[in-house]
Amino acid sequence: MTVENIINDIKKGNLKPIYFLYGDESYFIDIISDYIENNVLSDAEKGFDQMVLYGRDVNMAEIIANARRFPMIADRQVIIVKEAQDLIRTIEQLETYLDNPQPSTTLVFNYKYKKPDKRKKVFKKLAKTSVFFESKALYDNQVPNWISQYVKKHGYLIEAKSSQMLVEFLGTELSKIANELSKLFIVLPKGTTISPEAIEENIGISKDFNNFELRKAIGTKNILKANQIINYFAQNPKSNPLVMTISLLNSFFTQLLQFHALPNKNNPKAVASALRVNPFFVSDYTTAGANYPMRKVSQIIGLLREADLKSKGVGARDLPHGDLLKELLFKILH
Repeated sequence: MTVENIINDIKKGNLKPIYFLYGDESYFIDIISDYIENNVLSDAEKGFDQMVLYGRDVNMAEIIANARRFPMIADRQVIIVKEAQDLIRTIEQLETYLDNPQPSTTLVFNYKYKKPDKRKKVFKKLAKTSVFFESKALYDNQVPNWISQYVKKHGYLIEAKSSQMLVEFLGTELSKIANELSKLFIVLPKGTTISPEAIEENIGISKDFNNFELRKAIGTKNILKANQIINYFAQNPKSNPLVMTISLLNSFFTQLLQFHALPNKNNPKAVASALRVNPFFVSDYTTAGANYPMRKVSQIIGLLREADLKSKGVGARDLPHGDLLKELLFKILH
């Protein structure tokens, strides 16, 4: 089931006795859990028939004892167990409750950042008797599209470059991205197209000195611009960690290697599909492909791996990351 399916079912009053929400992406778990916490009971009922427990503070026997009691004033009670992954040592005790769950209790487990061992009997039972929802992390190339859909739901549009800036600065953790976008929703009127300038002004990501612009400068062999960006990175290392820059450049040149192997490089839709990128960025790969033949791209991927090792102290003890980046850039461009 999707997040939308689950929430729509709840809206219709089709509440299940148990929701076991697990996976690497906490955002979708929180969306479902928060909806149940905020909407199933009225404010007056919550004080008597809703409780939030934490896996590190309770054991499974206590959770089951609470789940078996009857609601006090509402038609049902809601129990939400956060950090349920901390209950892994006693999770098997849930088996007996699964055989006969209390129909007037909605029990929600938030089992984050881990996948349950589905070979265990308790998880096999959960898969059959509960809403057993896996919250999967999105691939890097899927996040910009998710951002586009997310802002659209809130009545905004966003430029492709703006989405890319968010991903490259914040990573792929959706909760972080949604939090930063919420700041923009406060200051920008509905219907606004979120621009790189808006990102820079309200979130603090430079529209000119970021990994996206560095990648573009390298792809076009704009030596002056590339050097300006890495000098800015060297002066602001906390906001521009070397490991992130190396990772993004490695992804770019790996895709460029795939680009060289494509049979039809003149079809933007085919290229975008093969590389899993927004069609808006296909021209970047076309330009970079002309500037970096396949052999050079292979060499650059090797240089990036070497720089990654050096950044971790292998073969370059105490070398400043700014110097490592300057050395890497020189080797890439020459």
